[in-house]
Amino acid sequence: MSVPDTFRGALRVPVIAAPMFLVSGPELVIAACKAGVAGTFPSLNARPAAQLDEWLGRINAELEAHRAAHPGAPVAPYGVNLILHASNPRLAEDLALVVAHRVPFVITSLGHPGEVVKAVHEYGGLVFSDIIHAYHAKKAAAAGVDGIIAVAGGAGGHAGTQSPFSLVREIREFWDGALVLAGSISDGASVRAAEVMGADFAYMGTRFIATRESMAQDAYKSMLVDSGASDVVYTDAISGTNANFLWPSLQRAGFDREQLSVNFGKGKIHAIADEARAWRDVWSAGHGVATIHDVPPVAELVDRLAAEYRAACALPASPALGG
Repeated sequence: MSVPDTFRGALRVPVIAAPMFLVSGPELVIAACKAGVAGTFPSLNARPAAQLDEWLGRINAELEAHRAAHPGAPVAPYGVNLILHASNPRLAEDLALVVAHRVPFVITSLGHPGEVVKAVHEYGGLVFSDIIHAYHAKKAAAAGVDGIIAVAGGAGGHAGTQSPFSLVREIREFWDGALVLAGSISDGASVRAAEVMGADFAYMGTRFIATRESMAQDAYKSMLVDSGASDVVYTDAISGTNANFLWPSLQRAGFDREQLSVNFGKGKIHAIADEARAWRDVWSAGHGVATIHDVPPVAELVDRLAAEYRAACALPASPALGG
């Protein structure tokens, strides 16, 4: 396993708060980094594009001021998620701002990260690429990324279906760089379990939606607290790509649960045309929602994660083992 120097000594618990569309903003990122976990956000959350410049300036300034006021305290690096798909008209402009502000690490999605790797490595930044299959992990590795984010079954958003046990171990057969695991991780014990499997960091999204600093609507946060794993539906009905969503929000949007299990490509159901409206009106969550019961401030949540993580690290060997 390989932890980049950017992260060494900077975290209280090996967690990256995942970038979530319409949910992650400067308040969540800054609170996470100050508390000791890496905060991230999608560049497309800053609307219009000029707002991204403001957000990056604010994050850099507030984290630098916090470092100066609390010398010796861990302050985690932050990252920006860039969508590389051709449908993103802002990619070049957003990448230029990332370079100008020297964002510590960049997370790429939905495309080949080669050009981003070149631009970010020039100023000393890191590039992590999210994937759902080992095939794409190999392509990312060949492109020169510094880290791979394995989005396994049970993760929120555009998750894969492969078991985290299988996906992590498969990637570790050919990748010895930084590895991040996403999929149903909501507490410190799960973070430790991810490490034992071979990951360097846990990628935690759903748990950070239900915090006071997230941009999610209060009703969304309440739905997370009230829902369980059985309320999570994996469907391509929203945007044409499979993702995990909360059933109560799908029901409210007029979907039929039986229809959601029908393959979208057969034309039985129709995706919401406007992607931003889709994710605003239909709310995503991973299976980790099963153990989310409150909406704390980020600092309180990280304190809890750190305590749970330390407790898991101290667990004795199984009493079933012989000498």
